[in-house]
Amino acid sequence: MTPGPDPLTINRLYGRAKGKPLRARQQSLVDTLLPAIAVPREGEVSSRTLFGDDRPLHFEIGFGGGEHMAARADMLPDHGFIGAEPFLNGVATALGHVEGDAEKPGLPNVRIHHGDALEVLARMPDASLSFVYLLHPDPWPKARHAKRRMMNDGPVGLIAAKLKPGGEFRFGTDHPIYVAHAMMVMRRHRDAFDWLADDAEAFLNRPGGWPETRYERKARTVYGHEVWYFRYRRRA
Repeated sequence: MTPGPDPLTINRLYGRAKGKPLRARQQSLVDTLLPAIAVPREGEVSSRTLFGDDRPLHFEIGFGGGEHMAARADMLPDHGFIGAEPFLNGVATALGHVEGDAEKPGLPNVRIHHGDALEVLARMPDASLSFVYLLHPDPWPKARHAKRRMMNDGPVGLIAAKLKPGGEFRFGTDHPIYVAHAMMVMRRHRDAFDWLADDAEAFLNRPGGWPETRYERKARTVYGHEVWYFRYRRRA
């Protein structure tokens, strides 16, 4: 059996909430645009409550600067995207993508939660998501901090509950300790997920439709790290 969600793991949030002061334009977006597209703090979170229809719904956990979320939302304008990020500076950067500019239109199919992704996931109906993304999360590499990793039984069990049968969970990292830990966790959830990999090439090369993030680019070009890409399909 797949381990059920662990409340001690689910209801804890670690890491920075804010970095350097926001620029004036970023602060303006946080003050004006964010309230207009924010996920409500209470009640059910679904396609109908956020977008007024039953469109396919995507959820990104910890979207960083929002470039992956924005690119996917631009690719799939008829789908709805929810991004959750506790770091205010990342939220401000993502709002710039959502707003658009004179050369590129905005993204009306995006909603943002400034805070804990798991709190939002817990308020979503089961089997309501088509995609969940977890890209380059904080690896918390020390063994004593392993319980802080997003790839743990509680969060993965919650993701499994919220994905539709046939829905996809995408996970990416450049940290070898996190790869080993994540694969161990996902083996415990074999009854919920099929790993979409036929050979090593399947997780060493970025799949089509998986936009590159700035963290991924930096890991590869600045630090010379290998990057791993994992795709899991929710079983019926």
